Amino acid sequence: MRSSIKNMEKQKGFTLIEIAIVLVIIGLLVGGVLQGQELIENSRVKQAVKDMNGTAAAIFAYQDRYGRMPGDDGPSATLTARGSGWAAVDAGDADGVLEVATNEVFTGAGEAQEFWQHLRAAGFIAGNPADAGLLSLPTNAWGGFMGVTTAVMGGNLTGSKVCLSQVPGSAAISIDNELDDGLGATGRLRATLGSSGTNEDPSNTVLAALYSEDNEYTICYRI
Repeated sequence: MRSSIKNMEKQKGFTLIEIAIVLVIIGLLVGGVLQGQELIENSRVKQAVKDMNGTAAAIFAYQDRYGRMPGDDGPSATLTARGSGWAAVDAGDADGVLEVATNEVFTGAGEAQEFWQHLRAAGFIAGNPADAGLLSLPTNAWGGFMGVTTAVMGGNLTGSKVCLSQVPGSAAISIDNELDDGLGATGRLRATLGSSGTNEDPSNTVLAALYSEDNEYTICYRI
């Protein structure tokens, strides 16, 4: 009889205080994870804004130094005469216009490859000037590409634009609010619908609805 009483004492469950302590610890852990995720996303947004503004600054600095648009600069003899860092760089057609269609933004075609090569060779952005094709394109904070285009997009937004693919809806909202008017269909920053895991080309289709956090977007910012 005494042994059975002892066994019952050993089989006592957790007290309410112990359960409460465990729940508090779980709550703190969950809160810490969520806060950490939010910090990571905020840092990605800040990096994306920095990349877009940095590309614009690099273009202006390039034009101040050489009097040409990066990507359109040439001929080859002009570039290679600048030094050894330009030896493996391709020349643009030097017609005074950066030519990158919307379906070339994330392929390196047109003068997109040359655009990034020229900025790297000049030292305005990091990377190997010899990288060609898809390798010439920088990646953005969400693993998509950065690209440029001069074609109209997002409802006839003209001019030279820097674009990012695979941008989550929540991040697109934050970036647009920081750089523009918060609306993907108007202003200097336009958005078109993208596909998850795909470097979707920008289009000249006006964004039909407000940003949704359920979608991914390709966003382009006029420099």
